[in-house]
Amino acid sequence: MEKINIAGPYNFDLVLDRLSLDPLHALDKEKRVVKVPITVGEASIVATVRATGTTNEPQFIIDGIDMVDKEQAVNKLTHIFQWNNPLEEVHSHFEQTDLKDISNQHRGTPLVLDFHPYNCLMKCIVHQQLNLSFAHTLTERFVKTFGSQVDGVYFYPTPEKVATLTVEDLRALQFSGRKAEYVIGIAKEVVEGRLDIEGLYTKSDEEVLNELIKIRGVGPWTVQNFLMFGLGRPNLFPLADIGLQNALKKLYNLENKPTKEQMLQYTKDWEPYLSYASLYLWRSIE
Repeated sequence: MEKINIAGPYNFDLVLDRLSLDPLHALDKEKRVVKVPITVGEASIVATVRATGTTNEPQFIIDGIDMVDKEQAVNKLTHIFQWNNPLEEVHSHFEQTDLKDISNQHRGTPLVLDFHPYNCLMKCIVHQQLNLSFAHTLTERFVKTFGSQVDGVYFYPTPEKVATLTVEDLRALQFSGRKAEYVIGIAKEVVEGRLDIEGLYTKSDEEVLNELIKIRGVGPWTVQNFLMFGLGRPNLFPLADIGLQNALKKLYNLENKPTKEQMLQYTKDWEPYLSYASLYLWRSIE
């Protein structure tokens, strides 16, 4: 067992609320617990993260990491839950903007990442051009059919596994033929050494964009979401995202969805925390 104390504000209940939208996540909102599938060295383990503190004085207890390198496990969890990025400055910034009310509603909500960047890239591809409900359903089918389980918690299928699949294997889950090709193609890029997912951590946003955009099926929306939820970059705002367009329409009481020019004007004051603005706007209509 490890005990973690971090700087507030950090609202773990709002974290669990958003994580609960994905049926693959194993959590209990009443007990304030989430089980996180991570790989430490060669071991696939399930770390149990339980909140015991408050929004202003956050504290967490981590179980399930005694048999592996604890420091490495804690570092992975710190990155996933963004425990090392204090949110007071983010909150103070939005207090001076049009996002003040929404920011207050979601005070202490961090930019929690997918549990592995490869998972995030797979999920971004699956979610392309689908409504959120079916996107989660399709991702759940994909993971439960081809992934693995540890202590009842699912791990995404490895690139090695996905690279062996056929388009017909994924079509059976209701993937489109093209989307199936994209998912398998990305897995092969990883397996054959042309795409180093871990190596993307050290690259700039522009370098990541330039590397990923060359891969079939990966467009700007996918890269921007990957930068946010795969790598934790703080200043992304996917202009083509329909959810953000609808959130801005609601925020500014517009008759129609905003144009790109309008969106650029609205977001000017939200830098350098555009990823948090995106997150809070998504939450405002979820």
